[in-house]
Amino acid sequence: MTRASKRKSDNQTSAPVKTARVDSVRSASSKAAKKVEERIDELYKKYANQSSHMIDPEGVEALCSDLKVDCTDVRILVLAWKMNAQKQGYFTQDEWRRGLKTLKADTITKLKKALPELEKEASKSENFDEFYKYAFRYCLTEDNKKCLDLETGCILLQLVLGVQYQAQVDSFIKFLKSQSDYKVINMDQWTNFFRFCQEISFPDLNNYDTNEAWPLILDNFVDWTKRQENVANA
Repeated sequence: MTRASKRKSDNQTSAPVKTARVDSVRSASSKAAKKVEERIDELYKKYANQSSHMIDPEGVEALCSDLKVDCTDVRILVLAWKMNAQKQGYFTQDEWRRGLKTLKADTITKLKKALPELEKEASKSENFDEFYKYAFRYCLTEDNKKCLDLETGCILLQLVLGVQYQAQVDSFIKFLKSQSDYKVINMDQWTNFFRFCQEISFPDLNNYDTNEAWPLILDNFVDWTKRQENVANA
């Protein structure tokens, strides 16, 4: 009985000590997280426009300069995707916080180091479809706009798909620039071109079936490609 009482007493004594330790760890962790948030916000202020309190195109240009990347570098688009930025060329403070917290980057040096891994993350098969669609939406410069002009669309295709499907992208861009029926690209055409790159044998196009639900622009692209091939072989 005496030993049991002693063990009970020991447990009662150690419980408050353990609780105090847990509270101490939580407090230290909370303080560290707050410091990180403060540094992220300070970094935001460096690039934000003092009038609009947003990072605007001028601020993005300054950010790119500090990161030693070009404004048209795909990594800047990937960074916007990570922030889930809603307007091309602009970052709100909430978007900035969300992206940099996820990346654990509270300095330019850390952010620069995070970009290569972030690019790899976006290129993973489970993420790329989401990123590819985001890129289209992000580059719609006006509210309620649903199509990209051809020039922007061609630049964006080269940026996001050029590395994986260079031959298809080069050929499709050449086709778009040679025709006059289409002035813009919509989301359906955009997503189906990616599907085309994934599924269709290129450049022979042997498994392309016009009876499938392909957008007309891709039917026309296939016809154009075959004509080009016939001319080359004539």
